Amino acid sequence: MDRRQFVQGAAAVAGASLVGMRKAEAKNIRVLVWDERQPAQKQAYPNFLGNAIADHLRTLNGFDVMSVGLDDPEQGLSSSNLDATDVLVWWGHQRHAEVKVETAKMLIERVRSGKMNLLSLHSAHWSMPFIEAMNSRSIDDALASVPKDKRDTAKVNFIATPRTGVVPKDGPMTPRSSQTVAADGTIQVELHSPACVFNVVDNKGTPGHITTLLPKHPVNKGLPEKWDVPQTEIYGGIFYVPKPDAVFLDEHWDSGESFNSGCDWKLGKGRVVYFRPGHETYPIYKQEYPLKIVENAIRYLGK
Repeated sequence: MDRRQFVQGAAAVAGASLVGMRKAEAKNIRVLVWDERQPAQKQAYPNFLGNAIADHLRTLNGFDVMSVGLDDPEQGLSSSNLDATDVLVWWGHQRHAEVKVETAKMLIERVRSGKMNLLSLHSAHWSMPFIEAMNSRSIDDALASVPKDKRDTAKVNFIATPRTGVVPKDGPMTPRSSQTVAADGTIQVELHSPACVFNVVDNKGTPGHITTLLPKHPVNKGLPEKWDVPQTEIYGGIFYVPKPDAVFLDEHWDSGESFNSGCDWKLGKGRVVYFRPGHETYPIYKQEYPLKIVENAIRYLGK
């Protein structure tokens, strides 16, 4: 082999190695953990709940992790942060209203376009991004019931359901929709938005008993059929959201309440996953199985 061939060969090997390194780096799932960082969290998480989750994720292979908070510049949701995000993990409880609706719509448009996916935890059922995601999915579902040849011209009259806390057990179902035909032949869809809440909230710190409903669902990988959360808040009854594509966890309490505690929805080109166990005063996100759920959900959403 002459010098020219040697140099060409070495360059080819170096180039292939560089490509291989870049591919390896590209395999890492880019995770943005968002947390409102309210003081009550410090009862169980001295450096805030979101940081605790982020610190755990950094001990695992395959993740590049950022942790941000509501009080950070641009509420932690700058374009540069979001452009570097494959999966957004959201924790919120007491400060939902400080996130603007316009911001939530922007985030969910990123999900719909396939730029990132969303994992919502516990009280984030009432966060602005989760509500916007469920509103968007409700519109998809309502339009799916319109004949295909009428969908492009169908008009949706979106009626926002008041945010009044839990829904009475005899309260109206949401989301719900109905259709009428206008004089010009277009389909008019009246859609009442999902309440994104439930019938019961009870924070006695009693154990939650969880059943793995779909063992083959990626979020349940490595989990036993049944497991407990020693202390948690109860959410019970109907979850007033669009029907999930999969309910992969059931949770029940000794008081008789039960809940769909793991839900998965397709949204445009993206996905939204909800995992219920939580409340910031209990160290739930220091426990093996909840952390495994978070890890699995991020790997699933980050594909």
